[in-house]
Amino acid sequence: MADEPGRTGGPDGANDAGGASRRGVLAATAAAGLGLLAACGEPVVRDDPANGAPPPERRTKPPRTPAARPTGHRPRPRPELPRGGRELFPRYRLVGFCGLPGAAALGRLGTGDPGARAAEIEKVAHRYAAGREPLPVLELLAVVANAAPGPDGAYRSRTPAATIRRFHELARARRALLLLNIQPGRAAPLDEVKALREWLVHPDVGIALDPEWEMGPGEVPGRKFGHTSGREVTGVARYLSGLVGEHDLPVKPLVFHQVASSVLRAESALRPQPGVAVIKCADGIGSPGLKRGTWRRLVSRIPQDVHTGFKLFYEEDAEVGRLMTPKEVLALTPRPDYVMYE
Repeated sequence: MADEPGRTGGPDGANDAGGASRRGVLAATAAAGLGLLAACGEPVVRDDPANGAPPPERRTKPPRTPAARPTGHRPRPRPELPRGGRELFPRYRLVGFCGLPGAAALGRLGTGDPGARAAEIEKVAHRYAAGREPLPVLELLAVVANAAPGPDGAYRSRTPAATIRRFHELARARRALLLLNIQPGRAAPLDEVKALREWLVHPDVGIALDPEWEMGPGEVPGRKFGHTSGREVTGVARYLSGLVGEHDLPVKPLVFHQVASSVLRAESALRPQPGVAVIKCADGIGSPGLKRGTWRRLVSRIPQDVHTGFKLFYEEDAEVGRLMTPKEVLALTPRPDYVMYE
């Protein structure tokens, strides 16, 4: 059976009509949804420190004598994660919602008031603690695959900076992580990551790759599954590692969602990098039994030092069976380090 969006894990999972609706809505309405996004915030002043950009460098004269140095000077504290420390695992378990404001079909985070959704994530996260500290996550769609090529022929739209800034401020207020999700269309994923650099220099911002929507030449999002490679994910991890080292940041999460085995090619070429926690998140719609089967297939070949994640769908999973409970998710082996709801 050929890989088709809407089938849980393609050949690895269930054939379900609910998923076709979700992915069809994404491909067919993304351009319209981005039109709504334009109203979510005002134009961004790029050199405004409130937007996540570093302030302009100020030149000061060095002190004339050592006596001019302030007494009792303490070194600046190293940047930490939102709830303390510089290592994600095994201290924390990440639990989050994915979505886009103004596009409810694309995930829970895009429904209703974002502040209410952030409060809801906090409650859900505590149900997954299981001996760890819960760390809520806002996974915002920062690059959205489109069915139309757009002005540059890349079949993707970028979420306005004002919207990203608004969700970054919300994440900070809730002491949560912000993950910027990339559905690249025909654009190069690393180029899309680099375009988000002004946010990635912060200690509470990471990346989520959605290679199901990474298309090759002549391919259109929504018509078939896209794919990435272990080498490409390593390239993104290497770039993030460079930012971590340059800015003395805590460990930065790099999630890649995988709906089928075919979505990640040459997995053995995946090499985690210093300062980056790579998380393989099992995607796909289905009943609890089918989702467990897809999970076993995807984690059986996971490279060493790669962490695991598990994705649930509030509506679509329930349409073909029922939503798995936190107890059932935590019973998976290995136990997921990241649980995400769409």
